[in-house]
Amino acid sequence: MNRRVYLAAVGTSVSAGLAGCTSTLGVFDSEPCNDDACHIGMTRTDFVPEEYEATVGETVVWKNTSEAIHTVTALETGIPDEAEYFATGGYGDEKTAREGWHEDHGGGLETRETFEYTFEVPGTYDYICIPHVGADMVGRVVVSE
Repeated sequence: MNRRVYLAAVGTSVSAGLAGCTSTLGVFDSEPCNDDACHIGMTRTDFVPEEYEATVGETVVWKNTSEAIHTVTALETGIPDEAEYFATGGYGDEKTAREGWHEDHGGGLETRETFEYTFEVPGTYDYICIPHVGADMVGRVVVSE
């Protein structure tokens, strides 16, 4: 069989089979949150943008725009003293969030899932993705009045 004809036929049937399927769209976008659905996207090993500016009372939405499972896990030493702790999975502290991830991938966001948090206290909030912190997947939200 002619290789080019075969590849064209396979490509056409794959394209037709994927019509209307959006589960992989946006994975390769340079700005994964280029719409109003989220503020911070997650690529394979990055939060995009890495630093986000918010105001007190603003709800920030993270969206997993990659094929990997991610977490949004605040660093207890990296948030204002008066601020409430936040993490995907609803964990109340960093130790429990880390244990939850390591025990059964607790707090993991699958592709296209979102997480939101409303910032009530001004200051700097540092957070990580537990499974990808070794690849330096860290982020920061700076909240002003």
